[in-house]
This record gives sequence, C-alpha cells and structure tokens, in this order.
Amino acid sequence: MTDDSESMQVMHGRVKWFDPGKGFGFIVSDETEVDILLHANVLRNYGQGSVADGAAVTVRVQSTARGVQAVEVLQIDAPATPTFPLSGEADAMEGADLAALALEPARVKWFDKGKGFGFANVFGAADDVFIHAEVLRVSGLSDLMAGEAVALRIIAGRRGRMAVQVLPWDAATRTAA
Repeated sequence: MTDDSESMQVMHGRVKWFDPGKGFGFIVSDETEVDILLHANVLRNYGQGSVADGAAVTVRVQSTARGVQAVEVLQIDAPATPTFPLSGEADAMEGADLAALALEPARVKWFDKGKGFGFANVFGAADDVFIHAEVLRVSGLSDLMAGEAVALRIIAGRRGRMAVQVLPWDAATRTAA
C-alpha cells in the first residue's frame, strides 16, 4: 500500500458547476489544466450539501486513474457581489451591515430551486422566513433540502421576514467559535 498523502496538494479555484441531484460537480483552477471533480460526500464532510457556481474554493486534491479529485474542502467563499441581491428590500445593505445582523438558527421548511425560493422556520418562532435563490447564490450555496439546519441573517421585508444570508449550520458554528 502506498502513502497517498504525498500525492495530495492544495489547490484554489472556482466552482464551474455543482449539481446536488447528481452528487458531484467540477472546479476550475488556474493551477491545473484539467477540471477537479468535487463529489457531494467531500462537500458534506465540510458541512455543506451544495455550493454555488462561481464560489471560490480551496481544496486538497489527489490525482487518480479517473482524473484529479477533491478529497477535502478547506474553504469556500461565496461569489463576490457588491450589494444585497433583492432590489427594493435592502438596497443599501452591504457586507458590514450583513455581518452586524444576528445569526438565527433555523430549519428549512421547503425550497424549490425551479421556483427560485423557499421558506424556513426559525427555532422558537412561528412565522416563516422567505429564502430567495439569489440569496443562496451570494451565500455560496445552490440548493437547500427540507429539514436541513441552517443559520440565517434576517431582515423585515415588505411581506414579512426574509433571509439576507444563509449559512450551513456547521459553517455558522465554525464562524462563532
């Protein structure tokens, strides 16, 4: 048996695409001419079930007979966006304003990627929180599953409470630590 740790290296890149339904996606890196396979299990080990196209990622990779594959996700940064994506609700909200909002623990009630939105319930609160697909994208996620635990930053919108940032629960607990 050979020691594979010597053949692993750290690479930086951007998510080309990731499909949670298929269970995999690919990363494009300036450090290699081939795409890097990102399997859903590797992403789940990081604490996320999905990742947005264009998100910056740092991964530990290994060359295999089937190509270069990510074996560990080290960091994910959401795609850059200058302001909050939902026009009219929080036009002036910037990164510092977002970070000042408290993280609220919630569970996804349902999310329909095709419709572009869904809802979550904050623990201990009766009202639903609206989650827009664009908020997921700028948060570095591409999809949510019913029952998934998340941390939300929430504002009061015209029609009720709405998420302005969605973090996987594991990532939120890492940030708080």
